[in-house]
Amino acid sequence: MGIPPEESQEDLCEGEIMTSVPGPVRPRKLLGAEIRRLREDAGLTLEGLAEVLMISKSKLSRLETAQGNPTPRDVKDLIRYFELEGSVKAEQFMRWTRAASKKEWWHSYLPTIKGGLDLHVAMEAEAAVIRVYTIPVLPVLLQVPAYTRALYERMEPWHSQEALEKLLEVRAKRRHALEYRDGMDKLKLVAVTHESSIRQMVGSAAIMRDQLNHLIERSSLSNVELRVLPFTTTPPYASTCMWAYFEFGDSEGDVVQVETHAGFGSIETVEQVANYRAHHEELMRSSLDADETRRLIESIRDTAFVG
Repeated sequence: MGIPPEESQEDLCEGEIMTSVPGPVRPRKLLGAEIRRLREDAGLTLEGLAEVLMISKSKLSRLETAQGNPTPRDVKDLIRYFELEGSVKAEQFMRWTRAASKKEWWHSYLPTIKGGLDLHVAMEAEAAVIRVYTIPVLPVLLQVPAYTRALYERMEPWHSQEALEKLLEVRAKRRHALEYRDGMDKLKLVAVTHESSIRQMVGSAAIMRDQLNHLIERSSLSNVELRVLPFTTTPPYASTCMWAYFEFGDSEGDVVQVETHAGFGSIETVEQVANYRAHHEELMRSSLDADETRRLIESIRDTAFVG
């Protein structure tokens, strides 16, 4: 697969770090996209529509880009201006507005989850499927608590003990999505991890044995598919940093999050997101299949972590 012209290998691990997320992401994105479509179809600029609605250009821009929480008054003004009163579209707008204000479980952890992790967790809570690639650590949703704790403790003094415990609570709640979600199907996880992640010592041999046993068990779930990209395979494109592809059931609304030491960056343009879907499919083709993956994990468990 050739390198897409709009991306370079260096750009894959770069991205703008987002600010705190005020509420559920999906309804704000849907509403913002519709507002922008209506504005553009009417031949209006941001300044023009903001002026007639008597709001600031920056506020309207935040609404269109899902950076701000929509208020019922602003949305009703939009509905009135575009003559949508009483329509199915108007009710849809108001449903999205109400949903955007809902307080999700992660909201109380916002002071702790920063650097774009808040947006990542918000999308994870709403996505139907997540396709991830990780190196050199294991996928977050497949980590056992002791493994996660050992990773976080290695980050000191970045985190206080109180912050560490909060982060561990967040991880526990995120993992629960693979088992149950209120009003939604269980999250489906399609994960490719580099072989270095199952050989990399984290904490102790005992922790690693427990972790690898957990991988073997979890990878047998119907909503989890785990593949290992082995050392014996030439690294495919987009395998140099960790990233996640969030599916919401509408390909035009899918989002990619790229993770670096500095935080998370978002990729949302339709063409680039489609490229990442192709990148993940290439990673899957280059990796061991599910059964081969479990056999490799068992082999490493029984030979590398026997202490």
